[in-house]
Amino acid sequence: MSTTRSYSPGDGGPEPGAAAEGASVVSDGASGTAYSAPGVPEGARSSGDAPAEQHPVGRLSRRLSLNGASGIVPLARDFTRQALYDWGWLPAATADRRAAAEDVLLVVSELVTNACLHAEGPESLWVACDSKVLRIEVTDRGAGHPAPRTPHRAGRPGGHGMFIVQRLCLDWGVVRNPGVAGKTVWAELSAPA
Repeated sequence: MSTTRSYSPGDGGPEPGAAAEGASVVSDGASGTAYSAPGVPEGARSSGDAPAEQHPVGRLSRRLSLNGASGIVPLARDFTRQALYDWGWLPAATADRRAAAEDVLLVVSELVTNACLHAEGPESLWVACDSKVLRIEVTDRGAGHPAPRTPHRAGRPGGHGMFIVQRLCLDWGVVRNPGVAGKTVWAELSAPA
C-alpha cells in the first residue's frame, strides 16, 4: 500500500538525530559504537567521536552517508548486507529467511537508485530493525514525490522501482521537513520469523 503518512501505525515517529545533516557516521544504534563496513570509503566511516543515536530498546540501526560517494547503489547494498549478517538475518537457514534478506537488498537498491535518478542524489541511508520490522530510510535533496507508475506495465523497461517497493513492503512513505530541502523516503519490511 502506497502512503504519504510520515510513519507507519505503531511507529513512534522519527528517530532522534535521524536527520543530522552532513553526518558521515556509520554506527550501530544498539551499542552506540562506530562501525566500519567493508567497502565503505574512509570518509563515510565514523571517527568514533560522533554522538550515539538514541533508539528504542531492542532496535539495531546503522547509518551511511552517501553524499559525494561513488558507486552508490552497490555501496548501499554492501552496507546493508553487512548489517543483515551482523543482525543474524544472514546467512539464512531457510529459503524464507533468504528471501526476506534478498527483499531488503532489493528495496535498498530501488530506493537509492530512485534518489540517484530522480532526486539529485541520495544523502544518507539508514537501516534499522527490531524483532518484527526492518525499516529503510533514504534521504535525498529532491523535490519530487515518488510514486508507482500507473498503470504498471510489466513489459516496459523502467518505472518499476516504486511498484517493487510497494509490493515487497508492509508500508512506505515520504517525510518532508518544513523549510529543509529534500525528503526522506522510508519503507518497512517484516523481519523473518
